[in-house]
Amino acid sequence: MAVYKRTYSGYTGPRTAPWSHFRVPARYASARLMRSKFLLIFMAICMFYPLGSLTYIYVAHNLRFITLLGVRGVAPVDGRFFYIFSVIQGTFAYLLTAFVSPSLVTPDMVNGALPLFFCRPFSRSEYVASKFAVLLPVLSLITWIPGLILFSIQASLEGWDWTKTNLWLAAGLFAGLAIWIISVSLIGLSISALVKRKIAAGALILGIFFAGAGFGGAINNVMRTTTGTVIDLAQDIHVIWSDLLRYDAGIDLPVSTAWFAIAATWLICLLLLNRRIRAFEVVK
Repeated sequence: MAVYKRTYSGYTGPRTAPWSHFRVPARYASARLMRSKFLLIFMAICMFYPLGSLTYIYVAHNLRFITLLGVRGVAPVDGRFFYIFSVIQGTFAYLLTAFVSPSLVTPDMVNGALPLFFCRPFSRSEYVASKFAVLLPVLSLITWIPGLILFSIQASLEGWDWTKTNLWLAAGLFAGLAIWIISVSLIGLSISALVKRKIAAGALILGIFFAGAGFGGAINNVMRTTTGTVIDLAQDIHVIWSDLLRYDAGIDLPVSTAWFAIAATWLICLLLLNRRIRAFEVVK
């Protein structure tokens, strides 16, 4: 349209609320992600243990079936039960993050797409929020959501008295797994923004946890101390889970130190994202 004719006019249609701008790229990223057959297969595999746990809860409340099996007693559904659930599903969440997060940020960094985002009324915090809006629902589907479903089924079988007494289990399970998926999401997004290759970013995300365990164990052996465990993020979150679920996991690390390590990890990741997620890049 020729500008000199002045027949154009501004957009007068409905406008989305400013707070919901982050949902637009998140919607397209989620749709692209859900087309991955590997992701769907992996998420189906992640449901095996929750289904096994559901079967265990049913069997534990079926006295006739227990008698047929000849089992004298079954372990209670308590903090230990949900701690093991958190460890297994948390591991799946960490592996899934290493696969998903590089495909969310790395293409934008490599192809120079960030200026296209930020030339619009779209801030860096909204960009990061849009990536979180993709990761958090996917990770929630394999962590705290099936965990709370298991708690609800156990509560329905045990009755109101058990539910009222053990309501802290549901709160601890949700809080512990929510902290974990936020942690792995921050690590995945910050590493993906730092490394401009998907495979390298995924390998580095996996390597952070293995390196932390290795270096922490080496420090403990050489210095004859237990302070090296603080750099092992897996052990840190295990300590937090054991505290929230009131189960002694046998890890010699103060809970306050574990919380400090997780908080420091969040801070470092946010600083990396603030440094890398920009509309321009200075190349020296």
